[in-house]
Amino acid sequence: MRNAPSLGRISGIRVRLHYTWSVVSVLIIALVVTQFPEAYPLWQRIILGIAAILLVFTAVSIREFVLSFMAISKGIPVKGVTLFVFGGVSQIPKEATLPTLELLVAVAGLLSNLIIAGMFYGVHLALVNAGSIMIAGLIQWLAFIYFMLFLFHFIPGFPLDGGRVLRALLWVATGDYDRATRIATWTGRGIGLLFIAGGILIMIVAHQWFVGLLLLLLGWPLENAAAQSHRQTAVDKALQSITARDIMTKECPFITKQLSLGQLVRDYILVTGQCYFVVADDVKLQGVVTMRNIKPIPKERWNSTRIGKIMTPASELKTAHPKQPAASLLEQMDELEISQMPVLEKDKVIGIVARDSLIHLVKTRAKLGM
Repeated sequence: MRNAPSLGRISGIRVRLHYTWSVVSVLIIALVVTQFPEAYPLWQRIILGIAAILLVFTAVSIREFVLSFMAISKGIPVKGVTLFVFGGVSQIPKEATLPTLELLVAVAGLLSNLIIAGMFYGVHLALVNAGSIMIAGLIQWLAFIYFMLFLFHFIPGFPLDGGRVLRALLWVATGDYDRATRIATWTGRGIGLLFIAGGILIMIVAHQWFVGLLLLLLGWPLENAAAQSHRQTAVDKALQSITARDIMTKECPFITKQLSLGQLVRDYILVTGQCYFVVADDVKLQGVVTMRNIKPIPKERWNSTRIGKIMTPASELKTAHPKQPAASLLEQMDELEISQMPVLEKDKVIGIVARDSLIHLVKTRAKLGM
C-alpha cells in the first residue's frame, strides 16, 4: 500500500494506483498493436493502445467511485481505494460493515460491470453508423473485455464481487469476519495463480497470445489484490487491542529550538544514529527534526543554523493520542509516508511510535499465531 502512488483524495477518499498498472498498460498496448489489422500504421495502433488504457482506467475508476459512494450512503466509511485493472480494493473497517451490506456491494459491482460493457457496445454501434470503423473496433474490443470482466467477477475469490459474496456467506456461517476474509483471499490468490499459469501455458503450447495475455492481465492483478487484502487482515488481527501507549517508546530525544544543527549532528546523530528528534519546551511539542530537514542545509552552514529555523512545526505534524489503535496509526503512517509519530497527552509529548516497531510487532504476533 505504501508504495502505491497516490492520486489524491476525492470526497475524502484516498485513491491509490497499484503498481501492476504499469505492466498492464504495456500488455494492453501490445494486445491492441497485435490484434488490430496491420493495414493501420504502427503509430496509430500505439495511440489506440494508449486510448484503450485511458478508457479502461476511466471505467474502473467510475465503477469504484460508484461503489464507494454507495457504501458511504449506507453508513460504511471508506478510508481509501487502491485501483487494479479489474476493479479496486477498498479500505473499510470490519466493524463498519455487515454480511448483507457486503452482498449489496457485490451485486452493485456486478451490475456496474454489465452496464459499462453495455455502454461501450452502444458507443461501438453509434461509431459504426457514423463510419468511424477504426475507433469503433477499439470500443467493440473494450466492450468484449468488460463483458468478460463481468463474468470474471462471478469467480468466488476476494476481492472480486464473487469473492465478496463468498466472504459474506462464510461470515454468516462462521460468525468470524477475519476467518472468512482469510479463506476468501486465499481463494482469490489461488485462482489468480491458476490464471497466470494457464495464460503462460496457452501462449507456449497453443500460441494463443491474445487469450494468454488476457488471462495474465486478469490473474496477476487478482493475485496481488488478494495478497494485499490478506496482509491487511493479518495486520488488523495482529494489532487488535494494541494502542499507541502500548507500542510507543518513552526514550525519545528532546532538543531545543536554540540548538545548532552542527551540535545536533555531532552530539546526537553521529553518536546514537537516531534520525528523529522532538523539539520541545518543557516536553510541550514545538516541532520535529528529521533527515528531511537536515539534508537540504549545506554542511558549512550547520554551526550557524538553529533547529528552530529548519524544524517542521507542530502545527504541520500528525500526532497520536495514547489510546489510539495501533492499526490506525500504521495506516496513517503509510498514508502520510512517515516513519515516526509523536504521542501527545494534554499537549505534552509522552513518547514516539515508530513504524518499524509496528511492523516488527505484526510479524512477531503473526509467527505466534496471534
